[in-house]
Amino acid sequence: MPITVKKIALWRKEVENTPGVLAGALEPLAAAGADFQILMGYRYSGDPSKAAIELYPVTGKKLLAAARTAGLQPTSIPTLLIEGDNKPGLGADFTWGIADAGVNLAFFVAQVVGRKYSAVIGFESEEDARKAANLIKKATTGKKK
Repeated sequence: MPITVKKIALWRKEVENTPGVLAGALEPLAAAGADFQILMGYRYSGDPSKAAIELYPVTGKKLLAAARTAGLQPTSIPTLLIEGDNKPGLGADFTWGIADAGVNLAFFVAQVVGRKYSAVIGFESEEDARKAANLIKKATTGKKK
């Protein structure tokens, strides 16, 4: 499977960092039949009393309504989802390509399950995300910049 790169919209909610807040936010989404590909929950390093919940995808009327009821909103952070077969050095290959182009990352989260690679990368602008998408595709197909 070649690497795929697609633009996605993360949905987000800022919350108090307390026990059960993640479960409470997910409850109406689970009741609506949510099946997330991405779910992140993390506290802020500068203020440990605050946290964020981010997830993807949110599609369909029922799930959109449940997400809004739970206080989630689509983020304005330009975000890419990269998926495909893993190989040693894959993340380094495309992050060096992005860095060499002068593009800064807002965040980067990746994991490997079995032989499959998945990464979610946020950028400072839509232009940076577009540029990075092309660079990632080139880096992972062996083409030079």
